[in-house]
Amino acid sequence: MDKDSQGLLDSSLMASGTASRSEDEESLAGQKRASSQALGTIPKRRSSSRFIKRKKFDDELVESSLAKSSTRAKGASGVEPGRCSGSEPSSSEKKKVSKAPSTPVPPSPAPAPGLTKRVKKSKQPLQVTKDLGRWKPADDLLLINAVLQTNDLTSVHLGVKFSCRFTLREVQERWYALLYDPVISKLACQAMRQLHPEAIAAIQSKALFSKAEEQLLSKVGSTSQPTLETFQNLLHRHPDAFYLARTAKALQTHWQLMKQYYLLEDQTVQPLPKGDQVLNFSDAEDLIDDSKLKDMRDEVLEHELTVADRRQKREIRQLEQELHKWQVLVDSITGMSSPDFDNQTLAVLRGRMVRYLMRSREITLGRATKDNQIDVDLSLEGPAWKISRKQGVIKLKNNGDFFIANEGRRPIYIDGRPVLCGSKWRLSNNSVVEIASLRFVFLINQDLIALIRAEAAKIAPQ
Repeated sequence: MDKDSQGLLDSSLMASGTASRSEDEESLAGQKRASSQALGTIPKRRSSSRFIKRKKFDDELVESSLAKSSTRAKGASGVEPGRCSGSEPSSSEKKKVSKAPSTPVPPSPAPAPGLTKRVKKSKQPLQVTKDLGRWKPADDLLLINAVLQTNDLTSVHLGVKFSCRFTLREVQERWYALLYDPVISKLACQAMRQLHPEAIAAIQSKALFSKAEEQLLSKVGSTSQPTLETFQNLLHRHPDAFYLARTAKALQTHWQLMKQYYLLEDQTVQPLPKGDQVLNFSDAEDLIDDSKLKDMRDEVLEHELTVADRRQKREIRQLEQELHKWQVLVDSITGMSSPDFDNQTLAVLRGRMVRYLMRSREITLGRATKDNQIDVDLSLEGPAWKISRKQGVIKLKNNGDFFIANEGRRPIYIDGRPVLCGSKWRLSNNSVVEIASLRFVFLINQDLIALIRAEAAKIAPQ
């Protein structure tokens, strides 16, 4: 064998030996990795790198960008530069690298824009729902129709009646949001599509009149008497000028409104009177002579009416004074007075409405209040605002006589005789007690008083 063939054989043997050694080393490395994974003895560097490469969710990405900005700067794929420059990456690293372009991880130089974008997205739905809560779909449809008719947001703010009292600035902001904000416009359109057809027809009937429509209506003469057919023909002649929801009745109503405010072509507004001073209501009122407005006085008629009024009042007063006498006669005939008394009632103070029973030897008269409680509340009989809180006291003596003492500011009349403050008067049966225009009849239980007097007479001699 020559030298050339021997050199080729040696080189082939060396290449095969090197290949076998590399294969043996790779098999040994694979066995070491398998044994280390089975025994759980993972190298420290590999455990930390696998923890970093663990799949993260969106919220974890935001938190890692805040807490570990230095770790995020190592690369978009999350692989350390040292590992990339080393030997061939493992299968897990290959999967991570292949999935890295699909993950929404922001580039390493500027993590802040991704954070701000995520925060804005979280706040936007709250603002949209808050805005939609006040602006109803009907309001949006009204706004759109009115702007298309007038092309003036100020006229829309003054002429359209929304569900809420929106300011001009709010109307402008809403219109710009419907035009330029894709989220708000999309939600508003979805809400308007869900409106009932009858609601949509009612909203369209309230659309403002454009200048072209009012110009056509102003040509109808104010002296003419147009009917619904006139406005129907106007709709047929100008279908493009009028809004699609216009009816003949709506045109007639708006034409009458324009006629009322002198907005038709053949009408002219009356000019103000020329001069230095314009006559106002106060000046016109001063020019009126009050003496001409009053009727002439008839002295004879006034005298007759005054005399008749006095006569009627006198008759009424006389009947009121005689009323208790007639009441006693009626009671004696009908026998209605017997139920007023029983074995415990000493006397009765009877009025027109209420009957007060006296069952103790001393009772107080007056007007009851929250702070003042009395025995006989005279306000139950009638208007008692002139009566004192403690007007008087009715007391039974041992000899069987009743006395009334006046303790109020106003006098008490007993059978027409005044009893002033601090004075007292004896009461008899059927006495008329008058306190501030309220009249009562004082009735005495004669049988019980007779027994009391008999007992007093027996005790007196002893």
